[in-house]
Amino acid sequence: MRVQIIMLILAMLVGGNQKAQALPPPPKVAVVQDLFVNPTVKDIQIRFLSAKNKLVDDKGQPIVGRTHRNFIIGNLKLKPGQAFREDILQEDLQRLRRLDVFDRVNVSVAAEEDGAIITYDIKEHHFPELTFGGGSNGDVGVYVQAGYEDGNINGVGDRFNFTVQPSTKDVIFDTQFLSRPHRAEANSWGYSVRAFRNRDLSRTFNDDIKLANNSTAREGRVGGSISVLKSVNDWDTAVGINYTRISLRDRHYNVAKVDRLGNQLSVSGTGIDDLVTVSLAVSRDQRDRRSNPTRGSILTLSTEQAIPIGLGQISSNRLRGNYIQYVPVSWVGHGKQTEFPEMVAFNVQLGTIIGDFPPADAFDLGGNNSVRGYGGGKVGSGRSYGLASVEYRFPIMRSLGGVVFADFASDFDSGKTVLGEPGVLRNKPGIGYGYGIGLRAKSPIGQLRGDLGINDQGNIVFILTTGQRF
Repeated sequence: MRVQIIMLILAMLVGGNQKAQALPPPPKVAVVQDLFVNPTVKDIQIRFLSAKNKLVDDKGQPIVGRTHRNFIIGNLKLKPGQAFREDILQEDLQRLRRLDVFDRVNVSVAAEEDGAIITYDIKEHHFPELTFGGGSNGDVGVYVQAGYEDGNINGVGDRFNFTVQPSTKDVIFDTQFLSRPHRAEANSWGYSVRAFRNRDLSRTFNDDIKLANNSTAREGRVGGSISVLKSVNDWDTAVGINYTRISLRDRHYNVAKVDRLGNQLSVSGTGIDDLVTVSLAVSRDQRDRRSNPTRGSILTLSTEQAIPIGLGQISSNRLRGNYIQYVPVSWVGHGKQTEFPEMVAFNVQLGTIIGDFPPADAFDLGGNNSVRGYGGGKVGSGRSYGLASVEYRFPIMRSLGGVVFADFASDFDSGKTVLGEPGVLRNKPGIGYGYGIGLRAKSPIGQLRGDLGINDQGNIVFILTTGQRF
């Protein structure tokens, strides 16, 4: 079982991280269409808020936002000259809140004789962000980590991020530039470019059966992708070309072809496989916001076809579906506003692979983003899988929340169809569940997550990481 302890040694947000205050309440205005003398939209006003939620600076001047007005208006369906409809107004509000360039968006409507004036009060997310950290794990030992992210390049929500993690054994990194399609332009397309290099202890080939030199298997992955993006109504589509080289290595990072029992670790037989794929993903995001949503749902469906190029000559198709639903409740929180609102959250995932594939690319079940209470990949490594999770999230204090969770997963007895049967030989059950409790805390580097999970075999695993499980 791989144990990782994260030690946060410094986090710095460029420009500072100031304590949030409550927004001034919007004016009490009529938003019911029947109360308008002229039920059309006369004007749309955009006002930006400072870090202290003020509309003006110390000199009494309006706050100047980084986001372009045309970009904001382009995300709205209700525009000047159109008939006012409150349901469309609410859809526009939710659409703006889903943009991760904004921390907060409120709307108010003033009814005048010649039409309605819609005013959006917007607090932008503070970019760029610079983070530092470090830790220790069983693979590379002690490491440091640095990251940079800007999610509002050119004022239109373009995003660039870069993370580098040097250690005494290796340097890994992940970088991506993302330009989303602009809704204001009917024929607008976006694109994404990514490059990465990663290494970690293998979740498929774990310590139950080591390599011939008694080393734990490591997985190295290096590659990149280029995708084009398109939005149609509420559906987002991405078509990409992807390349990944997967290598299995020992503690000295020498390539390993077989494990201690002589089982093959790759399709090519060399310990290295090349995956060249064409992918298609569609998603429908109906959450109230991208970051820390409180209600709504998101559905993602994807297919990835491997082309037989390079080592392994792999030809396969990977199919996946992922659905998340957030349902607000008022059992203990009574609707009070905190960083961790009360809700019940559900997640269901399904996936399968048709054709040959590297065993290291099997669906590994168990771990902090799968079945909590199990170590990474300890439930199963299969050709197919199903995963279901439910969480009850509740507030404790303004910046501290609690979670009660349960996870269940199965590989549908598909572990025996994976090359070398790594899950079967390592006695992975192929089916398992876990349950437990956790804490969520707001910090300068984002949300911290601590989960204490108990699995169906009575084992207890504690996880310390960042972000929500889903």
